Amino acid sequence: MAAPEDDMFSLCVDPTKVSSCVEVRFIDKIKGKGLFAKKAIKKGDTIFIERPLVSAQFLWNSLYKYKACEFCLRALETAEDNARRLSGIPDLSLPHPELCKVHPELHQACPQCQVMYCSNECRQAAADQYHRALCLGSSQEDPNHPISKLKDAWRSMHYPPETSSIMLMARMVATVKQAQDKGHWQKLFSQFSSRAANEEEEIAHKLLGEKFQGQLNLLRTLFTTALYDDHLNRWFTPEGFRSLFSLVGTNGQGIGTSSLSQWVHACDALALTSQQREQLDSFIDQLYKDVEKETGDFLNCEGSGLFLLQSACNHSCIPNAAASFPSNNFLLHLSALSDISPGEEIGISYLDCCQRDRSRHSRHKILRDNYLFICSCPKCVSQMDELDLTRRGGAEGDDMEDEMTDV
Repeated sequence: MAAPEDDMFSLCVDPTKVSSCVEVRFIDKIKGKGLFAKKAIKKGDTIFIERPLVSAQFLWNSLYKYKACEFCLRALETAEDNARRLSGIPDLSLPHPELCKVHPELHQACPQCQVMYCSNECRQAAADQYHRALCLGSSQEDPNHPISKLKDAWRSMHYPPETSSIMLMARMVATVKQAQDKGHWQKLFSQFSSRAANEEEEIAHKLLGEKFQGQLNLLRTLFTTALYDDHLNRWFTPEGFRSLFSLVGTNGQGIGTSSLSQWVHACDALALTSQQREQLDSFIDQLYKDVEKETGDFLNCEGSGLFLLQSACNHSCIPNAAASFPSNNFLLHLSALSDISPGEEIGISYLDCCQRDRSRHSRHKILRDNYLFICSCPKCVSQMDELDLTRRGGAEGDDMEDEMTDV
């Protein structure tokens, strides 16, 4: 079922402007849909800004005290507090503290369960969409509460580095539970790409490991006990739960927020003398060395979300767009990496820069093992054509040698 055009753009900032710039098209049964430019887009342009249908912080990330808004995932620590915790230097002072954009005086807690929000607006938005159905109230610290059991089970199966969260599925259920127009939300969730049964099992295997079948059954039992709803009874059957699990595993977009990173970017924009710039850069370089020594690579508040329009972007090994989260919250900014012509497909990369420089065979192995598809982007197709030509050339040379031998 194809989503109506207005639904696909409904969570974008300025949907009318975005819909005049890009469109979603069905490509084929293998790739499904894709996002295409309707007019010329310049390198560096923001193509769209989109908020997710649902998002959730990773459970281990939260347990390790990476403090984020329960709704928008905005980092709640000030840049200085964040730097102190990550570096292990409790008396560290950041220069230019006025550049920190975190405002603790605006933070609000849920009156019942005390989970934190960056603002009253986020607290109310969460309550209106899903939190009333998930709020644990005075049972927030009770390990025997069904939702606490579900979280603990997930953490015991899915260790860092995290790539998904069972709470993303929980918020999907809670959103439909609370919605007046339940069919509307179910229709929106149905727009994300689906998988064949064998591929769904592969995704469960990837997320949960060798014992995935038993773990998936345990998760479904706990999920049903905590969240069952008659309107969504199919999501709680073995097949429906596996499909829901696959949907989140396939379409979840990672989200990273950091008050320290935002402070560093603000420092980069300061107008300073060359000596002041050298001193500030040296301070930041040393800070990151201290952070790496104390904390390693885990610097951000991390989670994942389901983004409706962004999900229409296919992978490319030569991407012309990239997603980022410069607002220090769950707002996804899709920006052009190069000039994009009208009618050109907009592609993002699931691979990092180093992975994209590997051989076609190596890239395909990473994509197959992690994302369960074979890439057919222009780079891969051209390299396949070159390989075919080389093979044909070699075969023709062998034929010639055979003919000369026969003579």
